[in-house]
Amino acid sequence: MQLIITDAWLIKSRAVHLSGTKLVAALFILSFALMLCAAGLYHWVFLKGAREGWPVIGSLVRLVVKDEFAQRDRFLRENIEVMAKKLGEMQAKMLQLESLGERVSGLAGVNPADIKIKPGQGGRVLLERDISMVELQSTLQALDDVASQSGDFMAVLESRLFEQKIKKMMVPTQSPVASANLGSIFGWRIDPITGRSALHTGLDFPALPGTAILAAAGGVVVTQEFQSEYGNIVEIDHGNDLISRYAHSSKVSVKKGDLIKRGQKVAEVGNTGRSTGPHLHFEVLVQGIPQDPQKFLNAGRNLAVPSTARGATVSQPVLLSSKSN
Repeated sequence: MQLIITDAWLIKSRAVHLSGTKLVAALFILSFALMLCAAGLYHWVFLKGAREGWPVIGSLVRLVVKDEFAQRDRFLRENIEVMAKKLGEMQAKMLQLESLGERVSGLAGVNPADIKIKPGQGGRVLLERDISMVELQSTLQALDDVASQSGDFMAVLESRLFEQKIKKMMVPTQSPVASANLGSIFGWRIDPITGRSALHTGLDFPALPGTAILAAAGGVVVTQEFQSEYGNIVEIDHGNDLISRYAHSSKVSVKKGDLIKRGQKVAEVGNTGRSTGPHLHFEVLVQGIPQDPQKFLNAGRNLAVPSTARGATVSQPVLLSSKSN
């Protein structure tokens, strides 16, 4: 490339040859110089116009400032919307966690009001600073993670507590006759019919005929029949090789295969089979071996399990002498 440089009167001239690297360098220097001139002119015009109140420059400045504020406002609004959505999700999780906590505390026997007390906070302040948007988002994310982990833990805890409660409900610890005194106890005694020493394999609860007999625990009816010694008999399987037996009833309210709830009426007190008077003969068997039912009933004293049979309440047995089987 060849450039011809002349003076103002076109008297003298000079030719300059540019090629390769020199041409590229010249173009770069020329472009940089033009950019500096444009920037300087822009800066000078805007500053001078802004200071002296030129109408056109003032309008341009206001437009630039308005656009900048609009961008900031849009950025802030977008961040607020994201945070509001995150906060809504956290509120939903916290409500679920609170509901789960109440259920778990109920299963554990803890008053939910005792765990809702706001903890006190305080202390000396050494340094303070404004929290940034990034820090706020990070804090919300950390709280969200903690809420999720706590929810998972509480769900597992609820499952374990519920399982334990079900197991307790399947153990015959409720009195089978409401407001009834205890007659003959478990163990060796004088048989009321033969007069000889014999092993009594259960507890006798003397009561008026027709008195409701209640299931001592939940389970499934495995036997409902008449036997010469037990009369009308009902047997309930509670699982884990644990069976409760109810004998001498006058009327049976369930049949084999029925699913029974704790405290449900299964029969009525009678005087059927080998018996000297109306009463309930109650047995508890573990792997087919008779156990002392009184041990199970004593264990049930600390279990706050309401009865569902006609609003009956569990009474504590009183030892009395009686000649019944």
